[in-house]
Amino acid sequence: MAYVTVGGDETSLFRRGLEMMGAIGLLLLSAYLGLACATWSVTDPSLSQSNQNMIENAAGATGAIVADLMMQIFGIGATLVIGLPVIWALRLIRGNGVDHIWKRGWFAVGGIVLFCAALGCIEPPATWPLPIGIGGVAGDLVLKIPASLFGGYPSGFTALVLAVLLAAPAVWLYLNGAALIGRYATSAEKRRLAEEDDGEGRFALLFGAAAHGFYSLKAAWQRRSEQRQKLKEPDFGDRFDEWHDADEAAFAPPPPAPVERAGRSIRVQMPVNDGNSFVDPTDWQEDEDAAAAAWAAADETVWQDDRQAAYPAAPVATQSKADDFIVDEHEDERTDFEEEIAAAVSQEVPPAAAARDDAMSFSADDRVTGRGGEEDGGGWRGLLAGNIVAFPGRKAGQRAERQDGERRDPAPAQEPQRPRPQAPQAAPSRGPAAGDAAARVVPQQRTVTADQQRLRSGSGRAVAMKSAPQPMTVADSASFELPSIDFLSPPKATARDSSMSPEALQENARLLEGVLEDFGVKGEIIEVRPGPVVTLYELEPAPGIKSSRVIGLADDIARSMSAIAARVAVIPGKNAIGIELPNQRRETVYYREMIASEAFAQNKGKLPLVLGKTIGGEAVIADLAKMPHLLVAGTTGSGKSVSINTMILSLLYRFTPAECRLIMIDPKMLELSIYDGIPHLLSPVVTDPKKAVVALKWTVREMEDRYRKMSKVGVRNIDGFNTRVKSALDKGETMSRTVQTGFDRETGEPIFETEEFDLEPLPYIVVIIDEMADLMMVAGKDIEGAVQRLAQMARAAGIHVIMATQRPSVDVITGTIKANFPTRISFQVTSKIDSRTILGEQGAEQLLGMGDMLFMAGGGRTQRVHGPFVDDQEVEAIVSHLKSQGVPDYLDAILVDEDEDEDGGASGGGSSNGGGSSGGDDSDDPYDQAVAVVLRDGKASTSYIQRRLGIGYNRAASIIEKMEQEGIVGPANHAGKREILVPTEDEM
Repeated sequence: MAYVTVGGDETSLFRRGLEMMGAIGLLLLSAYLGLACATWSVTDPSLSQSNQNMIENAAGATGAIVADLMMQIFGIGATLVIGLPVIWALRLIRGNGVDHIWKRGWFAVGGIVLFCAALGCIEPPATWPLPIGIGGVAGDLVLKIPASLFGGYPSGFTALVLAVLLAAPAVWLYLNGAALIGRYATSAEKRRLAEEDDGEGRFALLFGAAAHGFYSLKAAWQRRSEQRQKLKEPDFGDRFDEWHDADEAAFAPPPPAPVERAGRSIRVQMPVNDGNSFVDPTDWQEDEDAAAAAWAAADETVWQDDRQAAYPAAPVATQSKADDFIVDEHEDERTDFEEEIAAAVSQEVPPAAAARDDAMSFSADDRVTGRGGEEDGGGWRGLLAGNIVAFPGRKAGQRAERQDGERRDPAPAQEPQRPRPQAPQAAPSRGPAAGDAAARVVPQQRTVTADQQRLRSGSGRAVAMKSAPQPMTVADSASFELPSIDFLSPPKATARDSSMSPEALQENARLLEGVLEDFGVKGEIIEVRPGPVVTLYELEPAPGIKSSRVIGLADDIARSMSAIAARVAVIPGKNAIGIELPNQRRETVYYREMIASEAFAQNKGKLPLVLGKTIGGEAVIADLAKMPHLLVAGTTGSGKSVSINTMILSLLYRFTPAECRLIMIDPKMLELSIYDGIPHLLSPVVTDPKKAVVALKWTVREMEDRYRKMSKVGVRNIDGFNTRVKSALDKGETMSRTVQTGFDRETGEPIFETEEFDLEPLPYIVVIIDEMADLMMVAGKDIEGAVQRLAQMARAAGIHVIMATQRPSVDVITGTIKANFPTRISFQVTSKIDSRTILGEQGAEQLLGMGDMLFMAGGGRTQRVHGPFVDDQEVEAIVSHLKSQGVPDYLDAILVDEDEDEDGGASGGGSSNGGGSSGGDDSDDPYDQAVAVVLRDGKASTSYIQRRLGIGYNRAASIIEKMEQEGIVGPANHAGKREILVPTEDEM
C-alpha cells in the first residue's frame, strides 16, 4: 500500500517538505501544460507536421509539440489531464495526501479515456481544426467498438444516449483517481504510525539478517581452511588454485580484437579455428567420457561447493570392501566425506590384469584407484594417473595429452589449454603385474554395425589382411569396419602469418577504402573476416551507391591492391558488399581436420558430404539427400577431382556397403579407377562411354523397380521403406498384400489373392560421373534423357547423382540438366560466360584454384568454400583397408543392355551424332534389322533408324526409301512422319 501523507510531529518534517516540493512541482507542471494548450495553434511546427511557420505557442517549440500531442490524443479531454495534477497538489498542500497512488492513477487514466469517448459522440463544430473528433484519438478508438456493432459511428439520439452512458463511469473513475472519493484509509495520523512501525520492523529484520550472514560466512571460511589443510599435498593446493582460475578464464570466449582507426574502429572477426587444429572423433566417442569422469571426480572432491555448476558430480568408487560413496554437497556430511576420501586414497593400485575387459563406459563398477608416497607420485596423483583409460592404436603423445587432462570441447582451437600437472610415473603395483607403469583398462575391439553411423578409431595403418576375401553381403556388413582416421595425414604446423595480424588488416582496410574512393565509391569498411585462403572486407557503401557499380570494379580492385584476383558480391541479409582478397600466404585445409570435426561427427544428414571451410573457418557439411543431386564444374587443375575424392571418402567413412552403394563412371580412366574393387561398388568402374549409357539406363530401371516396391508396401520414400522392412524382419513377420485378381464365373464374386513379399532394406545408390563432356559427345541424347529422368524422380528412391565436368558450356550443361540440378559447385573457370552457365552469376572466374569453390545451395545463395586436400597415398591406404574386408558383389545386369539382347546386337546404345557409322557393321545389309525395328517399335523415320542401328544418315535414308518402295511405310507427311502400312507386332 503506497501513501503520500503528511504528519504533524517533528519526525515527519522531512516528509512534509518533500510533499510540499511535490505539490509545487505538480502545480508548475499543470501551469505549463495549461499555458501550452491554451496557446495551441494547429499551424505550429510539431511532430505531426513540418513547416517554416513562426511558433505562436507561448511555451515555445517544446510547448507546441506537447500541446499538439495532447490535443491529438485527448482532444478537449486534455483539460482533465491538466486538472489532475492540480487536484493532487491541493491535497498535498492541505495534508490529506493521496493514498494508493498507482491504483488512483489508473482510475484517472480510465476516466479520461471514457470522457474522451463521450466527447467523441458529439458532432465536432465547423471551427474544429483537426480531422478527428473533439475526443481525440483516444475517443475515436473507444468508439470503434460500438461502431463495429451498429455498422457505423453513432449519431443523433443514439450518440446522445451513448455519451451519457460513457460520461457516468468516466466521472466516477476520474473523481476516484483524483482522490476526491473512495477513501482507503482512516486518517493521516494512523497511516503515519503504521508506516513508522513498519519501518522499525524492517530495520530490525535487516540488521538481524546481516549479523547472521556475517557469522555464517566466518564459520564457513574456518571450515574451508581446515579442510584444505587436511587435503593439501606439497605443491598441489597452490597449483590447483591456478587451475581453478585458468579454467574460469578458459570458458569465456575471447572478444574480437578491435582495430582502432581514425575516429572509429573496424571489428576484425578472427576465424573459428586455424587451419592446423582438428578434433579427433575417437576422443569423443571412446575415451572422452572416461577421462572427463575421472577429472570431474577429482575436482568435485575438493571444490564441490563453488564448482557445482562447472563440474557435474561423478561417482567415485574403490575396490575395497567398503560401500561405495557419493559426494554430497550438504554441510552436515563433510566429515564423512573427508574420511571416505582418505580411505579411497589409501587403497592399492589393482593389477592391470584384474581390470575389466569391456570398459568402454566408465561407471562406478570400473573401480581404479592409486596409492603411493610423495616421491613416486602417490596420493591424489596416483589416483588420477590410475584413472586414465588407455586404448589400442593410440599414440603415446595422444595418451600423454589425455593424461594431462585436456577438456572435452567441440572446438579446441578456441579454448585456451587448461594447465594440468605432468603425468608422473605411477606407483608400482603389488600384484602379479608389478612391471606395469599404471593400471589401465584396455577395451575390447568393437565393430561398427549398420545402425552405427559414426566414426571409430581402428588399429591405425597396420591393418591385418584377411585371407581369401569373399564378396560382401548384407550379413557380412554387420562386421564391416569403417576406415580409421589414422589413414589420413595430420595437419602440418605452420608459422603465424604476420600479414594476418589486426594491424596489417587495418592497414589493408584503409588502403582498400582509398582505392574505392579513387574510383568514386564512397563507403567504409565495417568488418574484416580473415580466412585460411581469402580475407573478406565488408564494405558499407554510402547512400546512392549502386551495388552493380562496385561489383564491376573487381578487376580494378585486384590491380590496385596487387592481388591475383578479387571477388565482389553482395552479402545476403546485410547492408554491405563483400570484397574478397587473397591472403599473401595460403593455408592448406586438410581433409583429416574436416573428417574429425564435430560438424561431421554429429551431422544428422542421410548422406553427408565434406565440402570444406568457409572464410570464417567453419566446416561446411552438405547433405546429398537434400540436394538431391550435385553438379560440379571447373577447369583442369582447379581442384575438381580432389573435391570428388573428398565426397567419395565422406561416404566411405560413414556408410557400410549394405547402407550405400556406388556406381562410378570415369571416361578419362584416371580419376576414379583407384576405387575399383572396393566393396561399395555395384559394378566395376565404367570407362567406356557406351557402357556408361547402359549403366545409367539400368539405374533408371532400378529407380522404377524401387518405386514399384515402395508402392506395394505403401510408403513414399526409401526411409519409410527401410523402416517398414526392418520392423517386419525384427518381428519375424512376412510382408504381404491382398489384391483382386478377377471374378468367379459362376458366382460373379471377386477373387482375392494374397501376395507375399520377400524384401530386404534398400541401400542408397550414388552415381558419380567424373566427366560429362565426354559422354555427351558420344551419346548426348541418351545420356541427357537418363540423367534428366534420374534428376526428376530418383530422390525418393534413394538414388542420387554427382556429375562433374571441366567444360561448363551450354552443349554439355543443357537447360534440362541445369533445371534439375539446383545444387551446384563451381571451381575456377576461364570466363564469365562459363560462370553464368554453371551458377547463373559471375564470380567463378575470380577464384584462386586448388580447391577454391563457390557453393550454391538450392535457394540460389552462393557461398565461398575452400575445399580440403587429400593426396593419393591417403586414398590408396583407405581403399586397401576396404579391399581387405572383402571383394565387391557386382551386378552383371548393370553393364548389359536389354535392347541389345533383344535386337541381336543391333542397337549398341551409341549414336554418332554425325554422318559416319559407329554402332553397327556396315558390311552386312541392315535392311532386315531395320524392318524388324520398325515393326516392333511402330516408328519409322530416317533419324530413328540411324539412331537405333548406329549407322550413317545416308544408309538410313536409303533403307527408308526402300521400305517405301516395297510398301512397308508410306510417304512422309508435312511433319516428316511416315505411316506404317503393314501390321506391327502389337497389332498381330
